[in-house]
Amino acid sequence: MLSLIGFPCDINSSFMRGAADAPPLIRKALNSSSTNLWTESGIDLDGKIDDTADVVFGTTEEIPGVIESAILHLLRQNRLPICLGGDHSITFPIVKALSTKYPHLNILHFDAHPDLYADFEGNFHSHASPFARIMESKLAARLVQVGIRTMNGHQRQQATRYEVEVHELKNWHAETVLQFASPVYISFDMDVLDPAFAPGVSHHEPGGMSTRDVVRIIQRLEAPSIVGADIVEFNPLRDSSGITAMVAAKILKEIAGAMLQRM
Repeated sequence: MLSLIGFPCDINSSFMRGAADAPPLIRKALNSSSTNLWTESGIDLDGKIDDTADVVFGTTEEIPGVIESAILHLLRQNRLPICLGGDHSITFPIVKALSTKYPHLNILHFDAHPDLYADFEGNFHSHASPFARIMESKLAARLVQVGIRTMNGHQRQQATRYEVEVHELKNWHAETVLQFASPVYISFDMDVLDPAFAPGVSHHEPGGMSTRDVVRIIQRLEAPSIVGADIVEFNPLRDSSGITAMVAAKILKEIAGAMLQRM
């Protein structure tokens, strides 16, 4: 069984807040009567995703531990989590929990940004740093990043240091099939998409992927299993038309379908 869980947290956002309001809007789009719960691969998701609602946080200091505990609870029930952010800082405690069950975990990371800063503006837990935390803690055997188009000198050094496989978008080939030999976790930052397809993000980075580009990658992914996912950095404050919420729901459906195909 898949479990949908929301982490309404944007305390570690660096440019603007708003992503904490995303989980209920993604759920609303997912269940909109304007569409249905069938994936393009022919799977009806009705009754196949248990919604465990949004986690309630206490103090800022408690947030990482609360996220980790929530994922560990789902794993003990043999449930695979699909997590709704929130900003990208939620990924580190999620992966920390998953690594206890999957010691050879691979991560497929969709993003405009590498999120590999040692820290950002003095914040060790910044949404610009989760993959530095993950790799320095040796929580992933392999990190593959797709859609990157903001690589600076520091993050390029970090990618080399942690042996990250970075597919910068300027070099991406549409027919590339990503292959993994052990379980995969998908971390999907909505700003991997061009702002024309997903304007509701805090960091607009032109020249991104189309919705069809990322759906094709997910559908063609070769992996023995997909054991979890997150969809992060949707900011409803910049989504006046509601299109980004619908795109997030579309991505959620296709990831869920890919997870179920491999169960």
